Amino acid sequence: MKASTEPAKAEPAGIRRPPLVRELLLVAGLFLVYKLGRQLATGHTAEAFRNATRIWDWERTLHLPGEGAVQSALLHADTAVHLANTYYATVHFPATAAFLVWLYLRRPTHYVWARRVLAVVTGAALVIHLAFPLAPPRLLGAAGLVDTGQVYGPTVYGASPEADTLSNQFAAMPSLHFGWALMVAIGLIVATRSRRRWLWLLHPLMTLVVIVGTANHYWLDAIVASALVGIALAAVHLPHRTESTAGQDSLLAPADEPVLVGAGR
Repeated sequence: MKASTEPAKAEPAGIRRPPLVRELLLVAGLFLVYKLGRQLATGHTAEAFRNATRIWDWERTLHLPGEGAVQSALLHADTAVHLANTYYATVHFPATAAFLVWLYLRRPTHYVWARRVLAVVTGAALVIHLAFPLAPPRLLGAAGLVDTGQVYGPTVYGASPEADTLSNQFAAMPSLHFGWALMVAIGLIVATRSRRRWLWLLHPLMTLVVIVGTANHYWLDAIVASALVGIALAAVHLPHRTESTAGQDSLLAPADEPVLVGAGR
């Protein structure tokens, strides 16, 4: 059988949505586990700054563009940097949640696939956060960058990483802001047929400019996030067509058909 990667106009009547309560509990549980894991990764200040110096040096060795060039463009206008901070603080979770809700209601087959991909990416990111604590460039003196959230607002982080009880500021690698944004764009491109669907790529592009320009992430944070998304997409496939539906372009197998051995739902 051949995996179908063609975007469907609409899900056929035979597609069954996963139970709503189960999905709400599953997504909420995954989120809580992730937040708890990030809190377990707090501390390790000295190691986080040593790793930050390594990342900064690696980027210069690889001749990646300086993060400061993006930040300088934002700092030309207070409005631009304020909008970037607002985008960073408010778009990440709502956009991903809206993406999953829309898929659940309109493309249940694609919903199961996208949810699994996001779960794999997030789980892998948590492992890296635990194994490789990393201070963001805004905290690295050698970078010479401005902490735009603290200076211009709004910010989601406390002024001192050690005293921040709401978030782990040493979990910069990889950037889930970028990884999730990239998956949202890919998911919507795959699940829809509009000629303008490629414009969804503006979301990860804008996110990349924001995370780098606000000095919350390095270029390598986004590169590693992209690699994780690629690996997850290679491991988690859309459901296969059945023999009885092989000739119908838009008819896919039921949403709860197993597509990945060992993948949780």
